[in-house]
Amino acid sequence: MARVVCLPHAGGAASFFGSWGDETSAEVLAVQYPGREDRLGDAFPADVTALAGEIAAALPTDLPIVLFGHSLGAIVAYEVARALEFRHGVGPAHLVVSGRRAPSDPPGGDVHRWSDDQLVDELVRLGGTDGGVLRVPEARSVFLPAIRADFRIAETYRHSPGPEPSCPLTAVIGTEDTEVDAEQARRWAGHTTGEFALHLLPGGHFYLIAERDALLDIIETKTGMRHRETVG
Repeated sequence: MARVVCLPHAGGAASFFGSWGDETSAEVLAVQYPGREDRLGDAFPADVTALAGEIAAALPTDLPIVLFGHSLGAIVAYEVARALEFRHGVGPAHLVVSGRRAPSDPPGGDVHRWSDDQLVDELVRLGGTDGGVLRVPEARSVFLPAIRADFRIAETYRHSPGPEPSCPLTAVIGTEDTEVDAEQARRWAGHTTGEFALHLLPGGHFYLIAERDALLDIIETKTGMRHRETVG
């Protein structure tokens, strides 16, 4: 039995992984970042490292941990892996990173400084939303601050030299992802002293919505989880 800990993308929430627990034999724990849903009143994290440190300190370690992170969540998962192994002495069993360049290849960018309209347009371009609710001013005041804060910590993240996780690391990207290509994703190999594998699935940055079952199959193969096929 393993525990899969899921780290969301920028603007994402724990609810994004709501169905995963029904599809695998593992226990699925989705992390809720501060400033959204049931943590709406909590202060946004200062940076990725601080966020990862808080998550690592809060994670139960009674079961082997498989870390999965998509986009921003990939970098958070990587830093959680480092914190678990080198601060808490209990490294994860596997690290699965999705839709993000390697930590040593920072994307930079200034989307977090864009206007509200530009920010919503970027979210639509990436494919995580159709933008409908975010065109409503009242909804923007609730959702956009957290999204902007997430883009800020993603775009200002810089890798700190130090020991790399010893667990196996699997990178997964969409074949049409405009944010990361296979060459960039392969550089994740330099961020583990364990085995590395790269998988490409059809789709863009949010390939994992349509390709959820294929992604879970990859995680199952790498970690020994059992994928529960959906019937009907």
